[in-house]
Amino acid sequence: MSPLFFLPFLLLLLLPIAVPAAQLRPGHYSETCPEAESIIRDVMKKALVKEPRSLASVMRFQFHDCFVNGCDGSMLLDDTPTMLGEKLSLSNINSLRSYEVVDEAKEALEKVCPGVVSCADIVIMAARDAVALTGGPDWEVKLGRLDSLSASQEASDNIMPSPRANASSLIDLFAKFNLSVKDLVALSGSHSIGQGRCFSIMFRLYNQSGTGRPDPAFEPKYREKLSRLCPLNVDQNVTGDLDATPLVFDNQYFKDLVSGRGFLNSDQTLYTYPQTRTYVKQFSSKQGEFFKAFVEGMIKMGDLQFDQPGEVRRNCRVVNHRPVNTLWNLGGMNPTF
Repeated sequence: MSPLFFLPFLLLLLLPIAVPAAQLRPGHYSETCPEAESIIRDVMKKALVKEPRSLASVMRFQFHDCFVNGCDGSMLLDDTPTMLGEKLSLSNINSLRSYEVVDEAKEALEKVCPGVVSCADIVIMAARDAVALTGGPDWEVKLGRLDSLSASQEASDNIMPSPRANASSLIDLFAKFNLSVKDLVALSGSHSIGQGRCFSIMFRLYNQSGTGRPDPAFEPKYREKLSRLCPLNVDQNVTGDLDATPLVFDNQYFKDLVSGRGFLNSDQTLYTYPQTRTYVKQFSSKQGEFFKAFVEGMIKMGDLQFDQPGEVRRNCRVVNHRPVNTLWNLGGMNPTF
């Protein structure tokens, strides 16, 4: 039967309609690749020693992947002559980094259990490990995702928020994915580790809301510190710490917001906006509450899926080679050949 027969069905499957994550479960690889989680954690441990900042980068892959057509590894795909992927989207270009850590994890897995563990699941496990290895909570992840067959720079541009975003727009965005205000604030705590670019804060320092003045929410000494880091003539790829303990996953991020020392506008606005301020204050004083809410948010975000065809990629940067007449089953699950 001609593959064209299936084209209307494939287009229907690619519509952005969230579906339940019933097939996801802990221990998905317990029989097919029982060493999967330990292999990935070992790779993350080595990354921590080699370049500590890389763990923060990999942790944020989950957010950048899952919000664009679900948790499907689409953000890992390189551009091709016929596809503009998500790596060069507005929110990712010159920002996301450390893709090589996922490459190393995939390579290690392929040696032990080839063609079994999806790149989408690697992102989920590696994000969890990044948190646990830097002092944050550890948790059991649900696995069983498939990798997408394509990526979309346009979809990423249309969905992913800007560093200029405020709490109100972020609340609306997260609500589209059935994530609550509490989830938003807790997941923003991912900025407990890592760095951000001067590019993301120049407007806050010199022209907040078109006033020609700095953001009044800045604590004055912190603003002076950032102005020295990011003068007007700076290379805007210079980076600064997202909180006062950028290598440790803790609740210092929220303490900094309370004191007016948030790096990004999208961070500080969580304290200046009444609907989110309550959670910022709660998490700033109770680290255990933050850890609990963060884990809950990461699990919920990891459940985001869209009904679309998929596969287990052998290389996270490219889809598997297949003959022209390859068909996929209509459930968007395992490819059939």
